[in-house]
Amino acid sequence: QVHVVESGGGSVQAGGSLNLSCAVSVNLANAGCMAWFRQVPGKEREAVAAIHGGSGRTYYVDSVKGRFTISQDRAKNTIFLHMNLEPEDTATYYCVSGPSTYCIRETWTSWPAGIGYWGQGTQVTVSS
Repeated sequence: QVHVVESGGGSVQAGGSLNLSCAVSVNLANAGCMAWFRQVPGKEREAVAAIHGGSGRTYYVDSVKGRFTISQDRAKNTIFLHMNLEPEDTATYYCVSGPSTYCIRETWTSWPAGIGYWGQGTQVTVSS
């Protein structure tokens, strides 16, 4: 069992920034692929960014490239998501840890909800 805990959400104005954290209960090198998703009530879950725990390689969807940065701190078994925010980024953000293949094969954007270990989510609200 891997425990995943997100933190760092909050409310900011457009143009502001937030840093989300995702702490996992295993060594990041063994955590496989770790990713951030977000969801707005009534809409489908959306992939945001991913990082391969072993190599540190990062992946982003086009809508956040240049604005969001995913990183990791192996000493803390934690990944981070630094975000420069716009109102359309308002959502609940979820962190997931799962099989390395999702990163290696670059299929993480279609990660099934029932696979891996998901956190409880953290709310991000961006006002215009």
